[in-house]
Amino acid sequence: MSKVNVGLVQMTCTANKPENLAKAISKVKEAAKKGAQVVCLQELFTSLYFCDVEDHDNFQLAETIPGPSTDELSRVAAELGVVIIASLFEKRAQGLYHNTTAVIDADGQYLGKYRKMHIPDDPGFYEKFYFTPGDLGYKVFKTKFATIGVLICWDQWYPEAARITALMGAEILFYPTAIGWALTQDEATNVEQYNAWQTIQRSHAVANGVHVVSVNRVGEEAGVKFWGGSFVANPFGTVMYQASHDNEEVILQELDLQKTDYYRTHWPFLRDRRIDSYQPITKRLIDEE
Repeated sequence: MSKVNVGLVQMTCTANKPENLAKAISKVKEAAKKGAQVVCLQELFTSLYFCDVEDHDNFQLAETIPGPSTDELSRVAAELGVVIIASLFEKRAQGLYHNTTAVIDADGQYLGKYRKMHIPDDPGFYEKFYFTPGDLGYKVFKTKFATIGVLICWDQWYPEAARITALMGAEILFYPTAIGWALTQDEATNVEQYNAWQTIQRSHAVANGVHVVSVNRVGEEAGVKFWGGSFVANPFGTVMYQASHDNEEVILQELDLQKTDYYRTHWPFLRDRRIDSYQPITKRLIDEE
């Protein structure tokens, strides 16, 4: 298909997991009613962002994938005829957990999962305490409406992840996200951080000639104001839509996938790649000689 309607669900969450899932499903239905064909939910949408503390009790929030949430979302996807991108806390085995996104096709079929590769560890974002780095590699999913690539939050800062996923055939890069400002920060710092976050993702769109869809949460949790600002960028980095920093939103945006060929032929970055010279990128640091 040339044109695809994507839905973005930007919402607040509570400590009640069933209520969060029900709320997300309600907003998926709202997006579908607007005409969405692919709906992306924010990172870890079934709970508060629990990684603000290192607390073993939070492991109780995890579930298998496939599992209860994907089963329910599969029924919704089949009922509405939409693709659902769902970020969940995965319990892989006793003592082994991942930050994982499941992709469900428009007929309700579970297509597979992507496990977050880059795991941060910063004040208020203690993800290394909870998540084992992904071991499935980068993934694309051939859905009814488009071939999509899914990366997660901290993956946003790494051009290598976007490049590899695009080279695998992704027509759209989706980034479920949970990122925010410390409540003690000044406005200038807030603006700089948001701009950097959006700029790096827009650059992935430009470098790879694909649409980028980034979906963040909103609301205040444990000293952090999640900055929302979910957005869609076209294959040359132009922002097609940007959500507010404060409000819940269900966004519909039409994407013309033929724009990829247009931008890649007019700005042939993929053609001119010097793949023979890129071996050093696999090193942590290139030592001076």
